[in-house]
Amino acid sequence: MENEANISIYRAARTIKRRQNTLYNALRSIFDDSIFVGEISQLWPQLPLLANLRCGLWYSSKFHSTCYFKSTDGHTNNWSFNTSRLNLHVALLAGQKGGCIIVDSTRKGKRFPDSMSKTIPIWTCVLNRSVYNYRKKMCNGGVVLAKGNASDEHEKSTSQFTADWDCSLHLPLWVSDTEKAAIDDRVEEWIKELDASGADIASLASCLKKPLRPLWISQKTVIWLNEVPDHDSWDFTPIILVSASSQSGIIQNRTTSEFSWNYIPGAGDDEESWARGLTPNLFWKNAYDLINSGPDICNQKVADIVEKDRVYRAQRGQIAPQLILKSSKLSGNSSDLSHVEPPLSSDILDLNIDLKASDESCTISWLGSTNLAVGTSQHAAAERNVDCILNCDQESITVCLSNAEAYLHLPMVNSKLDRFSLLRNLPSAVNFAKLNISKGKTLLICCHSGEDISVCVCLAILTSLFDDEGIFHDGKSFNQTRITKLEMRRRLVFICKFASNARPSRGNLKQVFSFLGGGSVDLV
Repeated sequence: MENEANISIYRAARTIKRRQNTLYNALRSIFDDSIFVGEISQLWPQLPLLANLRCGLWYSSKFHSTCYFKSTDGHTNNWSFNTSRLNLHVALLAGQKGGCIIVDSTRKGKRFPDSMSKTIPIWTCVLNRSVYNYRKKMCNGGVVLAKGNASDEHEKSTSQFTADWDCSLHLPLWVSDTEKAAIDDRVEEWIKELDASGADIASLASCLKKPLRPLWISQKTVIWLNEVPDHDSWDFTPIILVSASSQSGIIQNRTTSEFSWNYIPGAGDDEESWARGLTPNLFWKNAYDLINSGPDICNQKVADIVEKDRVYRAQRGQIAPQLILKSSKLSGNSSDLSHVEPPLSSDILDLNIDLKASDESCTISWLGSTNLAVGTSQHAAAERNVDCILNCDQESITVCLSNAEAYLHLPMVNSKLDRFSLLRNLPSAVNFAKLNISKGKTLLICCHSGEDISVCVCLAILTSLFDDEGIFHDGKSFNQTRITKLEMRRRLVFICKFASNARPSRGNLKQVFSFLGGGSVDLV
């Protein structure tokens, strides 16, 4: 009897939560929080605004670029500096612009996500110390980076840099001294991992004039508008961390002249469970219409917008899968939140993002002089400046290639759906790449997002067929070498240098390592 009562209480709590977390409540909460984000960005209009994927992407329509700092890397006793997510483009951008603003959000009970409380502070500290070590090495080794009469002045400035360079670990006040000491003890270990990864610290050292340092701003932060300091006045390069949502332990019921709705902190999180196929791009294109529609017809509005976008894409030969929604468990509640099945990736391709990478729209990234590129299948279909295309998306695409043999479709899925999908297809992918690159042709590897599967396939190709300098060698040295995780990590860092939006998943990287562990590349 007691168990039945507990189950009934659990079901009742779930029902209440489901009714509170409606689609309109989520979108309205995001819209209100975006006003705060806009106000903060206007305090330092010269600093670029970055979204921490994926949650942060919902909170503005005017992001300069994106980054990917995971909260799991900052969880207590699980701290990590992940070389698979170096985010060096963020440090370089901050160095060029004098700082940057990063936006993220978190669920109720916290002011800041762990990505902001610990992951990013760890990242800034490791990069600062690596830059310090590099400059100190250059100074002590007598390496002259300037020419002619400027060499003495350069050496003097380098010495001054190292003397004033802040290498401290800066954490927010709510992180305990014990935890701070434990994190600080591991920093040197992470610096060694960064050095071993082959990251381009030299470029970072030449770009950063001041050390990186995080600053935290939430909706509870008090800012005197007549005393806002200019970002150039600080003796560090500010990484301003903005937590978009209001901290609240209870559901806040808010009202307007027309509607009543419940505020959801961190509403942009876990979009697969509430967005019903809506993406940040589609939301901001229709934001005012959706917000003004009210909770009763919001679901239908979203369904119409998503379907209209799907038809638009399908008519242009783009990938446009049919959206399947589970029926609502709360019958009679038209504003209830249904779940999307299967999970859809966030579509960030058309947002107002100004990433200065190898391509204007940052959907195609060429990897130096390797003749390899990674990108999205949507833009691969329209790409004309490429000789061959390897499509790893589940859906085939119509390509603009003169030779039908220059296109290979190897459908692959994420490791969560099939643990061996990549592993089965990598031999064919590498052989296709070998056949074409050996003839001097350019190869574009694409998938739906351009961030995960295509990056992993490119990693396998790069490691199998190219040497440490990024020169094609037909797989000869690979056949005689045992690939370690460190070596694979170095190649991934090389890819991320050009494809700054790369976000390979752990499961897919494991499949690449299993493939490379075979130790040979079959001859075509």
